[in-house]
Amino acid sequence: MTSDTEFKAAVPTLSRRGLLAGAGCVAVMAVIGGAGRAFAGDGSLLRLPGAQDEQRFLATCLKCDKCRSVCPQNCVSLATVEEGLVVARTPKLDFHKGYCDFCDRCIEVCPTGALRPFSPDQEKLGVAVIDQEECIAWKQGGCVKCVEACPYQVVALNQNGRPVVDAQRCNGCGACEFACPSATFMSYSGSRRRGINVQKEA
Repeated sequence: MTSDTEFKAAVPTLSRRGLLAGAGCVAVMAVIGGAGRAFAGDGSLLRLPGAQDEQRFLATCLKCDKCRSVCPQNCVSLATVEEGLVVARTPKLDFHKGYCDFCDRCIEVCPTGALRPFSPDQEKLGVAVIDQEECIAWKQGGCVKCVEACPYQVVALNQNGRPVVDAQRCNGCGACEFACPSATFMSYSGSRRRGINVQKEA
């Protein structure tokens, strides 16, 4: 039969030094994880037509800004350092400023082929998603701006008069987000999101 003394000797003990070392390792791993996200970004940026392969795009984009300068709809913006050091100053889509009409000018002006040919009938920039907390029609009814703005008729009103998106057919052009008045109408909320927002597909 094992005595109490033998049992205690057999049980490993955790010293204060070991405890501190373990806590330090956990903290370091957390910092490394956070640093990795800060360095590379979270991968959620909406890219221009033909830039949906993020790794290929980052490897070939020169950050020359030509695509932004030729966009007639003014929907091309630049990623910031806060969105990741690697992606900083690369072009992204900002549908608060305009929407994409797939004119191909950005693709034509790209000197490296980072933006490849793109077919909006077969490919997507992203997909529009209704934010029921921000959408005027979902909160109080009456607004049909996104339905009227969609050039592809993929946003429609349901039986309750609220907008819904056909995600299978939506190519993410952003016309609905650009037209959405919720940010102005409900500016008191302080939210930068609109009642409908284009998001990168998972």
